[in-house]
Order: sequence, then structure tokens, then C-alpha cells
Amino acid sequence: MEQTMNSNMQPAKRGIKKSWIILGIVVVLVLWMFSGYNGLVEKQELATTELANVQTQYQRRADMMPQLAKIVKAYAKHEKETFAEVTKARAAVGQVKLDANNLTEASLKKYTAAQGELANAFSKLMVVAEKYPELKASENFKALQVQEEGTENRISEARRKYNEAVQNYNQTARKMPSALIAGLFNFNVMPKFEAAAGAEKAPDLDI
Repeated sequence: MEQTMNSNMQPAKRGIKKSWIILGIVVVLVLWMFSGYNGLVEKQELATTELANVQTQYQRRADMMPQLAKIVKAYAKHEKETFAEVTKARAAVGQVKLDANNLTEASLKKYTAAQGELANAFSKLMVVAEKYPELKASENFKALQVQEEGTENRISEARRKYNEAVQNYNQTARKMPSALIAGLFNFNVMPKFEAAAGAEKAPDLDI
């Protein structure tokens, strides 16, 4: 009788043990998923923060343009075409916005192109300034020139930090096994700023 009871209890014990093993595996998987999800969120947030920093520096440059153009215009009123280009380029960058929650390669290229046009307009403004020694000697102009030079450096640094943050995030989102979590929760890869070329190069301020 005792033997019969023991033999009946064995399958039950094995069933309980198996249930605990399955439960343990589920708990480990859930904890891994939470950890992976939180890691992706952290890296994505860092990338979007760096993107906001880039936009801040570009906005800083755009905000300086009217004052700079005003100073140059006081010495070179007949350079109407250049001033018109500055106004148009500044208006264009104000119309192109980036949505960190819906960032695409196309939208980033459009934004960069608009900023490049403003950089070009600024370069032409500097060429105009070269023609007027009195303007170059102006304390207001020299102060803005120094500020602009610093802003261009900050833009370059902000873009570099953004690209680094995006690379870190993208690598995590694309590598296994975290790619499974990224796919499940729609953590899409983010585009980078392309290397500066042509219009996107910082203006030469050594005039």
C-alpha cells in the first residue's frame, strides 16, 4: 500500500518540479525582456537628447543672422542680393522641423540641406564683409564673428555626439538578441548626419 502511494506521488513531484522550472524560465525571459527594453529606451533617449542639442546650436546660428546682416548692411547697403539670400535661407530653416519620434533619413537630409543653405548665405555675407575694412574693424562685427565661430564649432561637436549616440543605439537595436525586443516594440534604427561636404561645411571665418 505504501509502495503504491509513493509511486503515485512520484509523477506529482515530477510535475511540480517541471512547473517550477518552466516558471523559472519565464521569469528569466521576462527580466531579460525588461532589461533589454529599458536599455533600448535609455540609448534612444540619449540619441534624441543629442539631436535636440544639434537643433539648439543650429537655432543659435539662425538667431545671430539678422543682427549680423544688419551690421553688414550698414556698410554695404547695395548688396541687396546677398541680404535677400540670408533672409530666404533663414526663413527656410525655420520651416524645416525635425520630429525625434518620426525621424527619417529623408527628413534629416532635408533639414541638413536647409542648414547648408544658411551656411552658404553666411559665407557670402563674410565675402561682402571682406570688401569693407571699416566693417571688419567694427567691434560689433568682430564680437559677432567670434560668436559665430564658436557656434560653428559647437554645431560640429553636437553633430558628432549625436552620431555617436545613434551608432550606439542602432548597434543595440540591430544585434541579436536585443534585435528581437527592438522588433517587437518598434525600436527603429535612427539616421545619422552625413559627413560635412560642400554646403554643409562650416564657413571659413578667417577673413
